[in-house]
Amino acid sequence: MSIDLLAAPAPARAADPSPAASWRERTAAIAGLSGPVATIDVDALRHNALDLVVRSGGVPIRVASKSIRVREVLDAALALPGYRGILAFTLPEALWLAETHDDIVLGYPTADRAALAALAADPRAAERITLMVDDLAQLDLVDAVAPAASRPRIRVAIDADASWRAPVLGHLGVRRSPVHDAAEVAALGRAIAARPGFALVGLMMYEAQIAGQPDDTGSGDAVVRWMQRKSGDELRERRGAIVAALREVAELEFVNGGGTGSLEYTSADDAVTETTAGSGLLAGHLFDGYRAFSPAPAAAFALEVVRRPTPDIVTVLGGGWIASGPPVASRQPAPVWPAGLHTLAREGAGEVQTPLQGDAARALSIGDRVWFRHAKSGELAERVDRYHLTSGDRLVGESATYRGEGKSFL
Repeated sequence: MSIDLLAAPAPARAADPSPAASWRERTAAIAGLSGPVATIDVDALRHNALDLVVRSGGVPIRVASKSIRVREVLDAALALPGYRGILAFTLPEALWLAETHDDIVLGYPTADRAALAALAADPRAAERITLMVDDLAQLDLVDAVAPAASRPRIRVAIDADASWRAPVLGHLGVRRSPVHDAAEVAALGRAIAARPGFALVGLMMYEAQIAGQPDDTGSGDAVVRWMQRKSGDELRERRGAIVAALREVAELEFVNGGGTGSLEYTSADDAVTETTAGSGLLAGHLFDGYRAFSPAPAAAFALEVVRRPTPDIVTVLGGGWIASGPPVASRQPAPVWPAGLHTLAREGAGEVQTPLQGDAARALSIGDRVWFRHAKSGELAERVDRYHLTSGDRLVGESATYRGEGKSFL
């Protein structure tokens, strides 16, 4: 099935619109399938895709492929007005996607020599793919693989550090680029511009401390909001100075920023020409904790009960589909239906089994299904070869994941 997010959604159902009704419908939709079963509700995906466009306020959204890893979902989003281009996570993936897409930015630097050699040997791919750099040593590696005189010009963008160096609190954000202020970025830009065989075409600044930090969890929210407000003010001024300095060096095609959690903030920055989003399409449970938006749980997976250790504990097969980030409970998949189940503190979600405890367990039988939501997004597609597509209580198709297409990039 080709996913069409421009098509009219399924007719509104007069039945109970509660989350419980939604999970019962999904259960009915996959009744004929053997588990584990990963699903995407097409109506929820449509809602999320259109909501992201509204939140980005007219600034084009580049789709983060690492959070999707399903070509049909990427294509469906890019068919919508308001989306433009892909932010890929590895160069082999970018080369693969460049067979059918012409605007791919690599979100991270690469040291993949074989992939660099393939890029240098393919003029069309070199026109379609932009490498990410933050150090001249990364250009040295490209030249060591394919000297400038022997290859097409390689497009590059600078990844500048968007973290906040806060008084007293220190570094807030992720550890990415070594270039932080306008002078450092401009110096790197001048060195790139003077380097034969490269074209400086863009800038990326990802404000993880704003985009990736929930602000409506009930615990420490006031501190998080204060931090994000102060960091946002500092970043808007610094990013503007960086862009101004870099535009004196090169004609930038794009200035990329943000993520699912910060579209309103990032798109309001006049220095930014495009935002990025990916996780917000499938909506892992980490994105339930934001004030600004409420995504629909588009992706979910169902596991089957295979044993009952005690009257109030059941065990499902599999479940340890953990998200990246610090090894804390929020990175585990969350059991969401039947309501009232939780993982055990000493076991969590396991590679081959996940015990679940709660009153709801008393009513579950061997073979019954428990629904989970993944924490972020990309980890689910790495575990299954396809998503089954649902709409209400109907199974309407399926879409292969990267894994289902025989690809495993990272």
